[in-house]
Amino acid sequence: MSIAIETPGLTETQRQIVELARDFARTRIEPFAAEWDRRAHFDRAVIDELGRLGFLGLSVPEEYDGMGLDTVTYLLALEEIAAADASVAVSLSIHNAIPATMLIRHGSAAQKQRWLKPMARGELLAGFAMSEAEAGSDAAALRTQAARDGEGWVLSGAKAWATNGATADLMIVMARSERGISAFVVPTDAPGYRPGKPEDKMGLRASNTVALALEDVRLPGEHLLGEEGAGFGYAMEGLDAGRLGIAVQAVGIARRALEHAVAYCADRRQFGQPLREFEAVQFKLADMATRIEAARALVHVAATRRDRGEDITTHTSMAKLFASETAMWVTTQAVQLFGGYGYMRDFPVEKLFRDAKVTEIYEGTSEIQRIIVARGLYPGA
Repeated sequence: MSIAIETPGLTETQRQIVELARDFARTRIEPFAAEWDRRAHFDRAVIDELGRLGFLGLSVPEEYDGMGLDTVTYLLALEEIAAADASVAVSLSIHNAIPATMLIRHGSAAQKQRWLKPMARGELLAGFAMSEAEAGSDAAALRTQAARDGEGWVLSGAKAWATNGATADLMIVMARSERGISAFVVPTDAPGYRPGKPEDKMGLRASNTVALALEDVRLPGEHLLGEEGAGFGYAMEGLDAGRLGIAVQAVGIARRALEHAVAYCADRRQFGQPLREFEAVQFKLADMATRIEAARALVHVAATRRDRGEDITTHTSMAKLFASETAMWVTTQAVQLFGGYGYMRDFPVEKLFRDAKVTEIYEGTSEIQRIIVARGLYPGA
């Protein structure tokens, strides 16, 4: 069962993109999501198909072979993918949000030609590596080193929890050079780039998440992205876009949990009547639907601000905070409504519950989002 939760006033282009994403999600992703979760792997062919449809370059300007769509349209499409399987959605989100944003804003003409264009065409899958074992929420404490080597660079260190780390074709890697934290484009076939075994995760099990070892990875000088020492600022810009992706991923997870709950409560009978006839159940479903709508609205407001060129750091943190906690709350209620069946892997809400949890953690924990929002209340302080 699908609940028609639509944003009013969609343009014809937006409707076409949503319909394309929804059709692909329902036919090529959702029927296989449970099996991918059990295997902790999905086939790269799914990403390649999405690439051919333009979904790896939704927000990349047309001059760089992207679709040049606004952020709201990109997020509408991503929600449909997330509702089918959050593991596929996060691979798309990381690629579209952080590496693409950093290359668009700070890449040279040659870098955009070499990497951004094939990324937008779906020929290259990109990832992002910033976190380390001792540099999670305190990202500025990262220790990976970038040393000058004539005109080039040598990267040495280790990264943790890198999405797409073993499946991407290139990674944007953050490392500390003499002038501060810098960003580097690292092809994953570079000698010394060594992904670890996939992490055995609670949720998003089909998404590739690995630790990375960078063992004297030698890069030509043109692999430095933007200015030396400016990488931390670039990463924060990328994370603003990334957090919108995670927020709408959370909305998609929550929406699908609600759809399953509504269908189940219509079919399941107890005490001689469908569950949906019980007032306590009705109130729970009503609260679930209301929180999802509110979360989506926060995400779209922040996206609209981004398209207007406004500072969105506070608003993306609000959206990510509220949407992720909504996803966790909604999926918890869905499991409760399913009762004992909700705890079983044969039923879909158990997976959605597990997938929801990480949205409160990655790309900035809920605690970090609250710090950012609170700081935003005192600008200039």
